Parts: sequence; structure tokens; C-alpha cells
Amino acid sequence: MRSETFADHYSQARQFYISQTEIEQQHIAAAYTFELSKCQEERIRLRMLSHLMNVHDDLAKQVAEGLGVTEMPEPATPARTPITDLPPSDALSILKNPPNTFAGRKLGLFLTEGADASIVEALEKTFADEGAMVAIVTPHIQGVTLSDGSTRAADEKIDGGPSVVFDAVALVFGDEKADKIAKNKPSQDFVSDAFAHNKFIAWTKAADPLLNAAGVEKDEGTVEVSAENAGDFLQSCRKLRFWQREEKLNWE
Repeated sequence: MRSETFADHYSQARQFYISQTEIEQQHIAAAYTFELSKCQEERIRLRMLSHLMNVHDDLAKQVAEGLGVTEMPEPATPARTPITDLPPSDALSILKNPPNTFAGRKLGLFLTEGADASIVEALEKTFADEGAMVAIVTPHIQGVTLSDGSTRAADEKIDGGPSVVFDAVALVFGDEKADKIAKNKPSQDFVSDAFAHNKFIAWTKAADPLLNAAGVEKDEGTVEVSAENAGDFLQSCRKLRFWQREEKLNWE
């Protein structure tokens, strides 16, 4: 026979929620809001809110605000009472247990004609030594010619290799046609999406017009990269995301 505690549907959910960092809690609320916004039955949305009220008031209020619910339902009747108030556990939080490695993850390296070969080589070697993957993204699938006359074949054309598929991105541009690249919508999306998803972004001076066109405000998660500081950029990427940027983003 099952223990009576199998009927406790909220205690562990509450423990999980209160064990997260504030940023993780915001993401949980945003995820609930997104999924419930796809539900066309208001009664089901309200029923889910009634269950979330038994998990945590703040979570329920955030989701209700995101859905536009102004009058909260009554909390659902628990199958078993009382709801046990379990203590927080740091082991349940991803951000409290960072991997401190970029191994197995992928850098999207966006190159244009005339990109500094020493920077490209430094990034490729530094990330490969970490056990990470590097994918070359260029304006054309044929690839680009670097500053030393060598060529780099492309893994992705810019409009087929969005930044959402990479864990971090680097923009190593040559001066030629920088203004033209800045006007290219897929290139703008590549940068703005990376910024919006809190990813670390490395850039060279020639990429400034694109950053400006994409509305990216440089912060400590955006690094002007050189051949000498490729390792510093990798060290930042080991944190996986620049979570401090979250305060600038609107989850509504």
C-alpha cells in the first residue's frame, strides 16, 4: 500500500521553489505563464492557479499577473493536510551549483571578411582545449577570408544559424562592409537574441555598428576580445549566462 504522503502534492513543489535563486524563481513563473497562456480554457488556467497558491503565494501572484488575472480563485483543496513546510535545499538549484566549465557546450563564432586571424585562432584553440565546440557563422555559406589570407569555411550562414542554438557568441569582424552587416536583420537578431537570453558576447571594434543597430547595451557580459584575452572570455562563459542582465529584461 502507498504511504499517505503520496497524497501530499504540494510540499516538495514548495521546497523546490523556495530553494531557487530569485532569477530561477522568475524563470519558473515565466514558464508557467507561457504554458498557461497557450491554454484557451479560462477555467483550466484558474484551476492551475488555485494549485499554485498551495505551492507558494508569490509564484501564484506572478503567474496571475502574467496572465492578466485580476481576481484570484480560491486555493485548491489539498488531498492531504497539513502541507509540510520543508526547508530549502541548495542542491535543488542549478545556479547554486554551477558547472564551472564550458566543456560540451558550443560557441557561435560570427566572422566577416578580413576578421583578425590571430583572434579567430585564439578563440578556436582556447575553447577546443576546454572541450567545447566552435561553430563558424558567416554572411555566406562559402565562408570568409581572414586578415592573414587564410580562409574559414562556414558551418552556418547567418540567417540559418541563429544565436539561440549557441551557449555563447563571439563577433570577430573585419572593417570592410561593417555598416552593411549592421543593416542585416538576421545579423541584428543574432546579437539581440543572444543579449536577451543573457549569453556572454565577445566582440571586436568593427562589430560596434551591429551592436548599436541591435540595441545592445554593453555590460560586463559583453567583452571586447583580443588574441590575448580569449581565456578571460572563456572563464566568463563557464558561468553559462550573465544573470545580472536579467534586471534589464522585461518578463511581462
